[in-house]
Amino acid sequence: MLDTQATKAPPSLLYMVKQVELVVRSHLDELVKPAGITALQYTALTVLERHDGLSAAQLARDSFVTAQSIADLVRSLEGRGLVHRERNPRNRRELLILLTDEGRELLARYVEPVRELEERMVRDLSAHQAQQFRQALSKAWQALS
Repeated sequence: MLDTQATKAPPSLLYMVKQVELVVRSHLDELVKPAGITALQYTALTVLERHDGLSAAQLARDSFVTAQSIADLVRSLEGRGLVHRERNPRNRRELLILLTDEGRELLARYVEPVRELEERMVRDLSAHQAQQFRQALSKAWQALS
């Protein structure tokens, strides 16, 4: 009798990456829920923290959401006072999205809990393995971008 576990192919890397993404997003949603935001909104805020003053299209790309959904996301964040929009001085037709002081304060409150979540994700890896994991993910992203 064959051992069916031994003959099964391992899950694809794409499947495994999606599993990690979904569990991270679930944990991040729970983590930021008390602040009244979602993991997607948190991601957009962190993108603005690194690159303030983005157009909606740029923010959508960097936040991994569609151009259509970024409008609702930004409207919600703006309503909460976490971001504001202003005209691009170089292109008056374009609105730039900027992080407010309130947005920066919210992000500051979550630095440690998010760092702890990340540490939990890689806790069974050595420091060297965690660095290799980061580099491998970066190379995988670059290969597909």
